[in-house]
Amino acid sequence: MITAGPDAPSVALSAHVYRIPLRTRFRGIDVRDAVLVQGPAGWGEFCPFWDYDDATSRRWWASAVEAAVLGWPAPQRSTVPVNVTVPAVGPEQAHALVTASGCSTAKVKVAEPGQTPADDVARVEAVRDALGPAGAIRVDSNAAWDVDTAVARIRELDRVGLEYVEQPCATVAELVALRRRTDVRIAADEVLRLAADPLRVDLREACDVLVLKVAPLGGVRAALAVAEAHGLPCVVSSALESSVGMAAGVALAAALPELPFACGLATVALFTDDVTSTPLLPVDGAVAVRAVVPDRLAETAADPDTERRWLDRLAAVQAGSPPCPGTAPVSGASA
Repeated sequence: MITAGPDAPSVALSAHVYRIPLRTRFRGIDVRDAVLVQGPAGWGEFCPFWDYDDATSRRWWASAVEAAVLGWPAPQRSTVPVNVTVPAVGPEQAHALVTASGCSTAKVKVAEPGQTPADDVARVEAVRDALGPAGAIRVDSNAAWDVDTAVARIRELDRVGLEYVEQPCATVAELVALRRRTDVRIAADEVLRLAADPLRVDLREACDVLVLKVAPLGGVRAALAVAEAHGLPCVVSSALESSVGMAAGVALAAALPELPFACGLATVALFTDDVTSTPLLPVDGAVAVRAVVPDRLAETAADPDTERRWLDRLAAVQAGSPPCPGTAPVSGASA
């Protein structure tokens, strides 16, 4: 359980578990479920994927507590440019997603298990056709390639012109080796956010761009510290959250001193529903910097088994977390 610090008054946090189907299978799941927590500063979201252990999930909890108890730093911009995310779908659906998005940048998932390199090429070519020659395309293989495979795949995909390739290989050493063999920018995601200490992982020769995800890094302030420590251009991306969690990513993007790339903060479009009647969706390729109030809790409430599973998980994560000043144990779900 989270307990108040010795010099801080106790603040009660209430919890609500949601469950929403996705429009397309993404990251191996068809339904997204998570916990929303409410505190004096607003709402936060605790949504580590189920394959993450309690230790890894504690940063995600710290991020939710920050949003609910502290709020976020002042923004430096009122809107954030975003990319459309294209799952591992066929070329016709990929083309339609990009056309409907209104975005001029697309992030395309590649190296999906069970698919071929030809499938990736067809998807990326369809995205280029939808964006036109001026649009930016980035691809994400989720660390699926070894160095030799990455060199070959990147060369093939770069025929349409790539802005960068995200996490093509699993380790820092592999990224260093790959970067010496390609002129396409390399963006680091997993090697940063899954590091024991994201502030100190050595990425100097491994990448050109940092991908920052608020929840896995422990919150907006923690992510800002990571950006400052590494001094590289940053892209803020989502962890497949509802609009409540997405607001934290938007807050980070809004607080960064510089924002040279469009951010991966338009994935609410992958949900069939949302916890709010005013979802954080892009307009003309940008998302507004604003708070989100989940006013559709009843409509998106999880079933009792899913709710209990999440509340049990939350209790386990809290039990191993350092005391968080100003908070008290989280109460059961609030409808």
